[in-house]
Amino acid sequence: MTAPAPTRPLPVLPGPEPVPTLASYGPPRLLAGLDEMPRMDRVAHLARHGSLPQLTSQELVALAENIDLRGRGGAGFPFARKVTAVLDGMQRADGKGAIVVNGSEGEPSCLKDTAMLLHAPHLVLDGALLAADSLGAQEVAIGVTRTDVLNSVQRAIDERGPVRPTLRVTLLTERFVTGEGSAMTNGLGGGAGLPSGRKIRSSERGLNGVPTLLSNTETYAQLAVAARLGALGYRTTGLPAEPGTLLLTVAGNRVVEVPYGVPLNRVLTLCGMDAGQGVLIGGYHGTFISPVDAQTATLSREALKTYHAVLGAGAVLPLPYDTCPAGETVRVAKWMGAESAGQCGPCVLGLPALADQLDLAVRGGGDAALDAVQARMRAVEKRGACSHPDGTARFVASALAAFPEEFERHARGFGCGRPVTGALPVTGRLPLLPAATPVAAPAAAPAAPPQERLLVDWTLCRGHGLCADVVPGIVKLGPDGYPEKASMALPARMRRRAQLAVRRCPALALRVQGGN
Repeated sequence: MTAPAPTRPLPVLPGPEPVPTLASYGPPRLLAGLDEMPRMDRVAHLARHGSLPQLTSQELVALAENIDLRGRGGAGFPFARKVTAVLDGMQRADGKGAIVVNGSEGEPSCLKDTAMLLHAPHLVLDGALLAADSLGAQEVAIGVTRTDVLNSVQRAIDERGPVRPTLRVTLLTERFVTGEGSAMTNGLGGGAGLPSGRKIRSSERGLNGVPTLLSNTETYAQLAVAARLGALGYRTTGLPAEPGTLLLTVAGNRVVEVPYGVPLNRVLTLCGMDAGQGVLIGGYHGTFISPVDAQTATLSREALKTYHAVLGAGAVLPLPYDTCPAGETVRVAKWMGAESAGQCGPCVLGLPALADQLDLAVRGGGDAALDAVQARMRAVEKRGACSHPDGTARFVASALAAFPEEFERHARGFGCGRPVTGALPVTGRLPLLPAATPVAAPAAAPAAPPQERLLVDWTLCRGHGLCADVVPGIVKLGPDGYPEKASMALPARMRRRAQLAVRRCPALALRVQGGN
């Protein structure tokens, strides 16, 4: 692919928190006009982008399908499927529905959504209002975690004057898990802003209990651009299978708009850096790729599969030569452990224990300490109310695989002699809100058909361990004193004992589920 000439860096706004430098590789779309002014107000926005067209729900789905629009917040879920699911949910809910814009960035390596909401908030509001009008939703709610972003979005809402549906922006507690879907809708609804731990899609029951279209800031901005350009116009940049542009946060302080398919090394060169010891792609739930692979990697979903990596929320973190990879990994692991929502025992205890064990190994704990790190990773996987434990374990596993000699040398007491420079940024966070008080459940399990699985609700479990005594051989406790698994096969001969365990659980965290 022939690369267009990079544009010059764009100006930034002053603020009390980190604000990224902006740049683009080729002509910008989302960042258009920001080489001339620091913020696009309503007048400048309309002069640059023009009026927003109206789309029916069918036209909205067709547009999203034709450009393969996917969520830019991490999971990359097809936007058209989200819209279709919300439409189905609204039909069952008497036409009630809502739009949620996830503007939280709990990870300090990501600033792209912050950049959009500070510099081009009207493009985001356009996309959200377009979706609301198409679906007939009654409310658009934007969740943010920074006061400067809150002020910018509120200013943009005021610049528009009264609109239908209702537009509102809410400041939420800043933590890593705030952006999880159920945590976002809970927070916007006036709750504690914690993951619910229940597999209920927001398209079925989201904000205030109504079907909700939830996506992140960049996704709605891309939708606003695509609605104006049309599918064919949108496809004039990027790749045939992955059209358009995307926003990247490079090294935690530069936001760059690039077309899909651009070589990674060209983006790093534009930012005045190289791959160093390796590049973390996808942020702190992501994967390291080697310096050699970074020379040939291109930034697309399909290309990154070769390296078992995903773009995630668009964080690109090169690790410079002058920092210690093992120490950087420990530092991030400790921060991730502290960012637990505080409601799941395996997470709130397991992640700090994992970080401490990793720290012990790096400080010369020996090969046995490294083996214990592996055991700690296994102990937290698939045992939380959200993906935070799994993602943190994946990050540590990727670092161990990317820098095996570094960790072995440190474990054996040799070290590397390099300081930890903070190339992988972490920051302080506001105090966590207390976990929600569980609602008491009936003391006895209701009558049910023959049961097949014993389930643990991690948001309630407090590690009393009585279940392991009542159902021996079914429930096994991990090193942190909590059940090893959230779902356990239940033979017919153990059903009565499982029901007894449900009744005796002090935290009401157990239930029995029938088979299909």
